[in-house]
Amino acid sequence: MSIINSLSPRAVAAPESGIVEVVNYARGREGLLPLWVGEGDLPTPDFINQAAMQALAAGETFYTWQRGIPELRQALSDYYFRHFGTRLPPEHFYVTGSGMQAIQIAVQAITSPGDELVYLSPAWPNIAAALEIAGARSVGVELQFEGGTWSVDLNRIEAAITPKTRGLFVNTPSNPTGWTATRKNLEDILALARKHDLWIMADEIYARYFYAGGRAPSFLDVMESGDKIIFVNSFSKNWSMTGWRVGWIVAPPETGQVLENLIQYSTSGVAQFMQKGAVAALNEGDAFVQTNIEKATRSRDILCDALIATNRVETLKPDGALYAFLKIDGVTDSRKAAIDIVDKTGVGLAPGTAFGPGGGLFLRACFLRDPGQVTIAAERLCDYILKL
Repeated sequence: MSIINSLSPRAVAAPESGIVEVVNYARGREGLLPLWVGEGDLPTPDFINQAAMQALAAGETFYTWQRGIPELRQALSDYYFRHFGTRLPPEHFYVTGSGMQAIQIAVQAITSPGDELVYLSPAWPNIAAALEIAGARSVGVELQFEGGTWSVDLNRIEAAITPKTRGLFVNTPSNPTGWTATRKNLEDILALARKHDLWIMADEIYARYFYAGGRAPSFLDVMESGDKIIFVNSFSKNWSMTGWRVGWIVAPPETGQVLENLIQYSTSGVAQFMQKGAVAALNEGDAFVQTNIEKATRSRDILCDALIATNRVETLKPDGALYAFLKIDGVTDSRKAAIDIVDKTGVGLAPGTAFGPGGGLFLRACFLRDPGQVTIAAERLCDYILKL
């Protein structure tokens, strides 16, 4: 038996990320404009770094609270009151080692091997992979695409529910499509979950990136006490902290010991000095987040206006999140196209094949970058598209 064949079949079956494949192909090239991954071009701001460094210098390097330091859980409670208008006590919040770990823990809490979880597709590929690695089955329900916009069909979701279904994963605003649920969409999805006694795993990481102003509708706006909803989130996008790997869960306090145990048996908690940086992000970072939102708005308009003007790209400006999801005339293999585009233009895009059912004909571009860089990227892409 080979070494690979002696490993867990679930581990061996875990797919290579289609996004990372393209990144690894072209990483480090001179003149590259990397729009392939979901992060901006600014490093973490100094006020966050300083808080972490001061805690590190003060010796805050020991084991700490598995659920998160009290100061951070309080800061999360205050943040939700400011931006979501709801007062959730600190007992609702659990600090994780990234938004990805928040998803893994939520998957472990909700599903058992053989269970199913329905998600809206195209979707960030990690949710489906996390389910499959855990022994559950991911069931993608395609959003509808028409006239450059995306919409959800509740009947499709209900048709995918079986006796094995344990929950629904809903990411809004959506990575990669930019689809953003209306309050009515959320009410309907929640009613469906109640009808079938399902959990909702709500990924609202992009809630602040909502281009109609304010923030996007949230399940917090429509839920009631007793609803089975777990929110997963991350510090990555709002505060330019992708490399920190710090996230959080919002969940009913009754689940607290279960979630603490799952954290204990995975990472045993997030480093305290990193949590102190996260406290500074929440308490002092509203102006920085607003700067990121304004940059994303300008760059979204630059990129989408240029691409739409070619009359060769089927898309509209997304309502939320950080991505233009592009359907280019003549592109039938987005993985091959992503390689060709980076070779010929120096612009890195993510192939839609990485995002599951419904994504194969698309390419994703993250526009949370300096508008000047996005202008250059748009010019290169338009030149490439018009030569197809």
